[in-house]
Amino acid sequence: MAGCVAVRRETKSSWERRTPVTPDLARRLVTQTGLEILVQPSGRRVFPDNEYVRAGATMSEDLSASTVVLGVKEVPPELLLPDTAYAFFSHVIKGQPYNMPMLQRMLDLGCTLIDYEKIRDESGQRLIFFGRFAGLAGMIDTLWALGRRLKSEGYSTPLAEIEPAQAYPSLHEAKLAIRGAGERIASEGLPAALLPMTFGIAGYGNVASGVHEILAELPTRDIAPGDLGSILKDPSPRCIYRTTFREEHIVEPKAPGDTFDLQDYYDHPEGYVPSFEQYLPDLTVLMNCTYWDERYPRLVTREQLRALWSDDASPRLRLIGDLGCDVEGAIECTLKCTDPSDPVYVYQPQTGTIETGFEGNGPVVLAVDILPAELPREASEEFSEALASFLPALARADYHVGFDDLDLPPELLGAVIVHRGRLTPDYVYLEAHLAAHGKQKG
Repeated sequence: MAGCVAVRRETKSSWERRTPVTPDLARRLVTQTGLEILVQPSGRRVFPDNEYVRAGATMSEDLSASTVVLGVKEVPPELLLPDTAYAFFSHVIKGQPYNMPMLQRMLDLGCTLIDYEKIRDESGQRLIFFGRFAGLAGMIDTLWALGRRLKSEGYSTPLAEIEPAQAYPSLHEAKLAIRGAGERIASEGLPAALLPMTFGIAGYGNVASGVHEILAELPTRDIAPGDLGSILKDPSPRCIYRTTFREEHIVEPKAPGDTFDLQDYYDHPEGYVPSFEQYLPDLTVLMNCTYWDERYPRLVTREQLRALWSDDASPRLRLIGDLGCDVEGAIECTLKCTDPSDPVYVYQPQTGTIETGFEGNGPVVLAVDILPAELPREASEEFSEALASFLPALARADYHVGFDDLDLPPELLGAVIVHRGRLTPDYVYLEAHLAAHGKQKG
């Protein structure tokens, strides 16, 4: 059985130009594995349709002949096909209310859903992701937004030369521009009133690696979180100070005298309380690169920001890059997600409201939820290479058999959230979220 893979056009956002299968990968799949590749035409995809045709793929509006339909973002409920296997980022594993209608529709239609986010090795590490590109684009956009915020305050800095990630033709061009700004910081220095300029990165995974990759183009000095206060005494104007926050900097045990234990925190987050607030006054920029769900304390709360901006204070904190982008999640002042056309807003701590732009009595919040789409070519190339080894198994599986008989490697089997219209054993917990959404709708 050769199998047939379909690549759907992305329809969730006009900014979405990524693809899970590049023309180069399509060519290799056709010539080396004998798979048939169907591609839905798209005038927005970063790779033109004719590149897929030259690679041996078939352009087709109708994808029903395929074994599995691949996408990047969620499929709108009305576009789902009955009895069809899908693979995409579904954003349902936290019970996200906005995607419960899509999940319910997949159940009603007897679909199978494979979520890239859950394709993991035996140690639980993710194998297929765009995380690094979220960090890359997020840090580029944050530097652009910081330059604009400082300019609105009357400060002239080399950061004002930086554009958003989507404005550059390639990642290479973006890095060159940032490197140029960094050279000016190293030679000319930053305004004394902005010193020290400090960037805090919460997290140390794939997203954070992209953040650090961009910051490496600037003159940076790494410091420990505990040293943030001490650099106030004699800060350098010709560098940016960078520090990384791990779990032990973000929370502490509730019980007096207990020491922090990472595994215990993962297993029993209710036994820990937030401790990150102490660092906020010393940061110019906070980059949130952490995973968050409701079991864990928030990184930044509205109450903390209200205290920081009390009594007409002018805090050092100018910008929060919320790359996790959970609405009212780890960063409680993330009140909405944005897109590259209008990527930031200012949160007003005293009123709890937001205003578009860079000016206001509160931090600028960057909360773009499709950051990798700003670097669509490189992001698609890296993602498709990670997905490539799994595609033959995905394409040749018989999705008409029961879940227990589904012939998929364990990395893929653990990512099957729905099979033939039923939640699989590891995801039965989503029934509660579906029911809660149904009651709210009713």
